[in-house]
Amino acid sequence: MPDILRGGAILLVLLAATALPLLADGYWLSIAVTIMMYTALATSWALFSGPTHYIALSTGAFYGIGGYLVATGMSDFGTSFWSMMAIAPFVAALLAGAIGIATLRLSGVYFVIFTLGLAEMIRNLVSWVQNNFLGSKGLYVLTELEERHIYWMLLAVTLAVFLFGWRLGRSRMGFALRILGNDEEVARHIGIDTARTKVLLFMTTGFFAALVGAIVAPRYYYIEPNVVFSPELSFLVVIMALLGGTRRLYGPLLGVIPFTLLWEVVSASFPSATTMVLGLAFLLIVYLITDGVTGLIEKLGKRSVS
Repeated sequence: MPDILRGGAILLVLLAATALPLLADGYWLSIAVTIMMYTALATSWALFSGPTHYIALSTGAFYGIGGYLVATGMSDFGTSFWSMMAIAPFVAALLAGAIGIATLRLSGVYFVIFTLGLAEMIRNLVSWVQNNFLGSKGLYVLTELEERHIYWMLLAVTLAVFLFGWRLGRSRMGFALRILGNDEEVARHIGIDTARTKVLLFMTTGFFAALVGAIVAPRYYYIEPNVVFSPELSFLVVIMALLGGTRRLYGPLLGVIPFTLLWEVVSASFPSATTMVLGLAFLLIVYLITDGVTGLIEKLGKRSVS
């Protein structure tokens, strides 16, 4: 597709996405907000886990930090929503950097297990601090923001993630990540600082996840650790990203839309089956669609050409 046509198509999609809250409200606007939230989370997750092949289940932890810091600042210290929204991503990025330095030497199942336990550890730590020092179980996030405002902010974050990913793919760090993902030992031998590269990108993932959590916080009104530090969210992000495919920047979006709609149906009609659906979806993706929807489309395209 010529560049001018590709640019025109992107502009039309962007205009349609921007105008959506003016055309939809109620249930469908809520679905659109959820899709935009998961698009930002899954795409930022794929920027790190796609090229490095490190399956990080820590999205829920950083997302929770963003939402909880906003709630704590507003409820206990009288800080404005906008101030806390600006602070939360940097706190999460610093935490991600510290965690990355300590854990990115791990690989395979060890890294997966650690990141899976991270959200649970932070949730329990936050609960302990709040119950023992802050004297309240939950926090209120009361703003004048409406669902459409949250949607537009999430759309801006999603665009920022896509622009960052596009720039990353054309940078020296992006080139280093591709080599690192193929063979980390080779990357070290040719002079790539693999530890620094992984930590910086992991910090970026934490930054965007916390920013999304901070923006979505007013949607809950009342926040407690069990609400925002959800391991389920981490699994949903991974499944959506893998379903769409991580080899293309737009891949996660192709997984987010159908799986969000499926998840809404399952959650509403079969709430006791959500864990089973997560496990089944993960198995089907790993065994049947290893490269995601984008990889499947590319394979079918090559077959039709040949």
